[in-house]
Amino acid sequence: MHCRQQQRGFTLIEIMVVVVIVATIVSIALLSVGVIGEDDQLDKERRRLATLIEMAQDDAMMQGREFGVELMRSSYRFVEFDPLTRQWAEVPFDELYRLRFLPEGVEFSLYIDDRLIPLEEDPKDLADDPESMIVSGVRPYLPHLFVFASGEASVYEIRIRRPQTDYELIMRGDALGQIRFGENDEI
Repeated sequence: MHCRQQQRGFTLIEIMVVVVIVATIVSIALLSVGVIGEDDQLDKERRRLATLIEMAQDDAMMQGREFGVELMRSSYRFVEFDPLTRQWAEVPFDELYRLRFLPEGVEFSLYIDDRLIPLEEDPKDLADDPESMIVSGVRPYLPHLFVFASGEASVYEIRIRRPQTDYELIMRGDALGQIRFGENDEI
């Protein structure tokens, strides 16, 4: 009896199944890299805001100016205290401290003294006449965060988050103006 060995190769269907499995794995890997890449956008925005706050701290101490930061749900701006009018005003002719918008789908949460501060969609109007505001019972404009000429600053926690993925990055500032970073409740 002669035993004949059969040589068997892969069928077209088996090769196609392997190709589909490999393509599925590669596409899942690319999608997860894309999500992580978008979270890099959160880090970029957090670092930009931290850098601007640090620059305001330097300007405040070196020039004897006092700054404030107003956060909105998806934007922020810097204001400066005018000692002559005793009002907060936009920083004139300074592109660095202009109103800035977060990318689509990114938003802020602000905590002061472990309390969530409700944020508006749009910047508040800066009052022209603080005397009339007091008479009418309207509270004068105050920014959320303060940067004083003495080097001191507000204590805060800013969360920059993407609600679709529930991913957030945290930035905390202390009374001495030191800023620390973390993510999802770590620091």
